[in-house]
Amino acid sequence: MWRLSILFFVILTVGCNSNSTQNGDAEQSNSYLDYSDRDDKFTGGVKMIPIQTSVGEFNVWTKRVGNNPTMKVLLLHGGPGATHEYFESFDSYFPHANIEYYYYDQLESAYSDQPNDSNLWSVERYVDEVEQVRKALGLNADNFYLLGSSWGGILCMEYALKYQHNLKGLIVSNMMASIPAYVKYANDVLGPQLPPEVLQEIREMEANEDYTNPRYLELIVKHYYTQHVLRLPLEDWPDPVNRAFAHINSDLYVTMQGPSEFGIVGNAKLKNWDITSQLKNISVPTLTIGGKFDTMDPEHMKWISEQVQNGKYLHCDKGSHMSMYDDAETYFKGLVDFIKEVDSASK
Repeated sequence: MWRLSILFFVILTVGCNSNSTQNGDAEQSNSYLDYSDRDDKFTGGVKMIPIQTSVGEFNVWTKRVGNNPTMKVLLLHGGPGATHEYFESFDSYFPHANIEYYYYDQLESAYSDQPNDSNLWSVERYVDEVEQVRKALGLNADNFYLLGSSWGGILCMEYALKYQHNLKGLIVSNMMASIPAYVKYANDVLGPQLPPEVLQEIREMEANEDYTNPRYLELIVKHYYTQHVLRLPLEDWPDPVNRAFAHINSDLYVTMQGPSEFGIVGNAKLKNWDITSQLKNISVPTLTIGGKFDTMDPEHMKWISEQVQNGKYLHCDKGSHMSMYDDAETYFKGLVDFIKEVDSASK
């Protein structure tokens, strides 16, 4: 009888704890989806944010998903001139982890104003824009994680150098800290992996500055992008990626980056960008992400994590430049774990 009483007590206790856990999870889930007290309730989380520039005021588009008072991630897309659309895969991972996140089209991109003014196309001005967006969204060091992919990674690192006191965590996704090093990696490591006749034809067109020749981009997309940008046949590329490429601001992209992701050629504005000597000044918890087949050197991205004061590296062994698609499980597990680890350490 005594043993039966103990057994009953254990069963009752476990059952109560299980119900308590389930109720807690349900409450957290309900809170995550509760938009009732948000000023963007009637726009589905969308907020147009006014941005002050040297040539006037413009509006940029943002969209919030979820609620979490201590984990809020602002997503900075690549390009320059791409769109938030390729981040849509985050919808399959962040809500389940109860992470609040914000889509955001930078000025000159997609849903945001497009003044088509090259005077606004500089790293410094875009960093200032990110800070204005942060203030408008009410993000601060208690909750603000900044994630930048590719060109967005440049903005992330530059933002941290100027405003890291506002950050809780920094995520540099698939971006090196030096454009000259990126170009060298493309030329010395990735280029020679192309079929010799393809590389020769590409180099001949570059020597003639024949970048608008449809054949130039055709060769690079077919032979380079499917190996190093997103490792899937072109016909299998996900719709969010296709839309992001279709909607890219080509003028901005070519002016800043050049005609393609195959290094930087010509007189692109970013060609001399390099902050390697400043990485030691970044003290905020930082995650760098690299893919084995990336357009960016994964060893360099690992090195970044060792140069900052509080860094960690996530390697996507199946991934390329868009590791969130071709090595999604590795990418998102590592990303979510980092955000939650930083959050737990701050409590």
